[in-house]
Amino acid sequence: MRKKIILDLDTGIDDTLALVYILGSPDAELIGITATYGNVVIEQGISNDLRLLELFGRSDIPVYQGISHPSDASSYEVPKSSEIYHAKNGTGNIEIPAKATTSVQEKSAVDFIIESARTYSKDELVYVPTGPSTNLDAAFAKAPDIVDKIKVVMMGGSLTQPGNCNMFMEANISQDPHASDRVFRTTADITMIGLDVTMQALMTKKETEALRSLGTATGKFLADMTDYYIDISEEVDPAFAGGCNLHDPLAAAVALDPSLVTCFPIDLMVETEGPGRGRTIGNPEKLLSQPKNTKVALAVDAERFTRRFFQRLKAFAATCQ
Repeated sequence: MRKKIILDLDTGIDDTLALVYILGSPDAELIGITATYGNVVIEQGISNDLRLLELFGRSDIPVYQGISHPSDASSYEVPKSSEIYHAKNGTGNIEIPAKATTSVQEKSAVDFIIESARTYSKDELVYVPTGPSTNLDAAFAKAPDIVDKIKVVMMGGSLTQPGNCNMFMEANISQDPHASDRVFRTTADITMIGLDVTMQALMTKKETEALRSLGTATGKFLADMTDYYIDISEEVDPAFAGGCNLHDPLAAAVALDPSLVTCFPIDLMVETEGPGRGRTIGNPEKLLSQPKNTKVALAVDAERFTRRFFQRLKAFAATCQ
């Protein structure tokens, strides 16, 4: 059975790679994209989503506008760190070689999430947020009945590694710590794909050159975009290990195949104040509670994942004209 997938994207570079992975997976059916803010402002993210779907020949997939700012703010400005890694347009300042022929849906992202959770079972549908938790938090607040009806595989957080914003805070959690904290405190079925595992999955220029050699517009675009990500990672990341980290694609892959990671069950919370703001950590109030609702990935079969990831990426780029 093909998994029905909702991607909640703040469409930067690794979000784009996650989108390609899902579109190129025979075991996935992307039923919609819910747009959020993060790597870019939401308007830029929506534009990227529509143009990418056009480039990939999948303009039939609907895009829904989410909430444009954190739950405790009235506006949003892209942090300098995100702009450095993804550039102002979110795709490494590489122009997406397609113009959108469709528009964002009238229905909101929050309502689409609620409708989908009520339509499909947990065995059928996986919701994959690769940015802040704002849309999911709002959906849970509006429709508490869906909390136990939806499976979530999220990219964000870190349990055993330092953050990538500061010693404590991972970037996606940093965008809306309050929303993430509320989501973790629910009984929802959540798998957290954080820096513990995503830092172990890399894409190098050997792979981007293979994409470029395909001779397709999609292959060249993906190669040029990812080369930017690799170059900027080498320039500014003290933990650079020869390639760019595949944060969002790993979450997308685990949504389809949970066996790629080994998880630790734990009830999480997010610190929302003080020097540890944004830290994902065990909730002491639920230390003795069972069962644990969240599973945190702490080990990954990186070789199996990266091999599958690139096979699907290359096959998709080769056939996408």
